[in-house]
Amino acid sequence: MKSDIEIAQSTELKEITEIAKDLGLNENDLELYGNYKAKIKFETIEKLKSNKTGKLILVSAITPTPAGEGKTTVTIGLTQAMNKIGKKAIAAIREPSLGPIFGIKGGAAGGGYSQVLPMEDINLHFTGDMHAVTSANNNLAALIDNSIYNGNPLNINPTTITWKRVMDVNDRALRDIVIGLGGKTQGVPREDGFDITPASEIMAILCLSNNIKELKEKIGNITIGYTYKNEPVKVKDMGFEGAITALLKDALKPNLVQTTENTAAFVHGGPFANIAQGTNSIIATKTALKLADYVVTEAGFGFDLGAEKFFDIVCPYGEFCPSAVILVATVRALKHHGGVKKKDLTKPNVEALKKGLVNLGKHLENIRKFGMRSVVAINKFYTDTDEELQIVKDFAIKNGFDASIVEFWEKGGIGGTELAEKVTKLIEDGVCSMKQLYKWDSPVEDKIATIAKEIYGAEKIDFTSDAKKDLRLIKKHGYTKLPICIAKTQKSLSDNPKLLGRPENFLVTVRRILISSGAGFLIPITGDILRMPGLPKHPSAETIDIDEKGNLEGLF
Repeated sequence: MKSDIEIAQSTELKEITEIAKDLGLNENDLELYGNYKAKIKFETIEKLKSNKTGKLILVSAITPTPAGEGKTTVTIGLTQAMNKIGKKAIAAIREPSLGPIFGIKGGAAGGGYSQVLPMEDINLHFTGDMHAVTSANNNLAALIDNSIYNGNPLNINPTTITWKRVMDVNDRALRDIVIGLGGKTQGVPREDGFDITPASEIMAILCLSNNIKELKEKIGNITIGYTYKNEPVKVKDMGFEGAITALLKDALKPNLVQTTENTAAFVHGGPFANIAQGTNSIIATKTALKLADYVVTEAGFGFDLGAEKFFDIVCPYGEFCPSAVILVATVRALKHHGGVKKKDLTKPNVEALKKGLVNLGKHLENIRKFGMRSVVAINKFYTDTDEELQIVKDFAIKNGFDASIVEFWEKGGIGGTELAEKVTKLIEDGVCSMKQLYKWDSPVEDKIATIAKEIYGAEKIDFTSDAKKDLRLIKKHGYTKLPICIAKTQKSLSDNPKLLGRPENFLVTVRRILISSGAGFLIPITGDILRMPGLPKHPSAETIDIDEKGNLEGLF
C-alpha cells in the first residue's frame, strides 16, 4: 500500500481554475497561487451572498488516541462520497500547523485516497496564512514593548501584559522567557513567553471574522494588559488596529484547493480545539455554503472539545445551524480507552473494546444535548476484525444512532457511499434542531460548570486563587456575557490525560481564565494544558526528507 504522500504525488491534479469552474466561478473570482491553489476574492464573496445556502454537516469524534482517528480523512472522504452519489458537496477544513507536522502526528491534510491537495504545500507554507498570523501577532507584541520603552504614554504596567509572542513550532524552551535584557537600550526587562501560532487570539479572530471591517474591529478590541490603575488597555487605545489588520488582508481570503478525487475543498484557518475554538474560518464555511448543496466541516479533537465550541461559540458568531453530526469512532481508540497500550492496539481484543465503548456512549449522549441528528462513522483500519467492527456498530444502534463502516483512506469516496446516503436521507427535510448548551448571559462560573458537568461528566469544579482573581477582573470590566472556550487536554473527557474511557467523580481545576475580548470569548485554563506544546522524543521531523529534485517524503 502506498503512503499518503505517494498517493498524493501520483494523483493527477486539475488546474484550480477548472475546480472553480465546477463551482460556477471563473478566473476573475480568484487570486491564483500557482496552478493548484487560489484564494477567493472579497468581491466574489459579496456577490455570492444572494445564492441559496446549502446544508452544513459537522464531523466530530470520540476521544482520540495521540495519533488521531482520521477525522479529517472522514471529512474529505464523506465530501467525495456525497459527490459520488450525485450531491454537490464541498469540504471546509482547517490549515495544518507546523507544530504537529514536525512533532507527533505528521501530515494533517487527510490521508490515503481522501486527501486535500497539493498536500506538501498545504502541510508546509501553503498560501502564507500561518505566517501572516504569526507576523501580525508578533508585530503587535513589538509595538507594545516599544510604547513602554518610549515613555509609556498609556501608563501600562509591564507586569500585567497578557499578549504573548507566537511561533508555529512546538518549542517548550520558549514557554517562559525574560526579555529586555542587556541594558536600557534593549527595552524594559520583563517575563514573557511564546504560544504556538494556532493559539494566538489573532488566529481565533481571523476565523471568526466575516470581513475586513469586522476583523479590524475585533483586533481593536484585544486586551493586551492593564494600566497601573488596573484598567484594561486595548489595541484600539494604542491605535495599532489598522496596521495589524493590514498584515492579515490576504490571510482572511478563503483558500480553494481540491481533493484526491478533484472535488473542491476550502482549507482556511487553523485554531486548535484543545486551546482555541478548533474550527476553520467562518468566511470559508459561509462561502462554501453559497457554492454547494452540502458543506462538510470538522471540529478538532473529540466532541467534548471542538464540537462543543462549534455549537456554543462558532455557530452563534457565524449564524450557522448545522443539519447533522458525523461522529467518527475507531476500534483502536475504543480499545485504547479499554486499557490497551499503544503498541498493542493492532491486536484483536474484544473485551478491551467492549470496556472502551463507554467513551463512545458519553459522546453520543452529548450529541443529544445539542439536539443534533447523527450517524456514527466507524473508520476502519486494516487491523480491525469484522467482529470488532460489528460490536461498535451494534453499540451505536442500541443507543439509538445509525452507523456505517467507512474505508475512506483505502478507497476514497466509494469507501463511504453508504454513509453519504444515510446522512443525506437523515437531513433531507432541511429542519435544523440545534440547541446551545448554555445562555451567554449566565454567570461565568455557571457556564464553566455546565460544560464541565454536562459534557465532560465532572462531579465538581475548583477555581484556584488566580482563577478567582481573573473572575473578579472579568466582572469588573464587563466581560461576563462572553461565551466559554475551555482549554483542556484532548486525551481524556476530564482535565487529566490519564483518565481514559468515561471518567466519573472527578474534579476539574480551573487555574486561570484568560480574556480574549477581541475574539469574543473567555478561556478557562484547566489541568496542565499548555498553549505551547513540546516535541516528542522521536518527532516526525526525523522522517521528513527532500531529494535533489525537490520531492518531499515522510509527510505521512
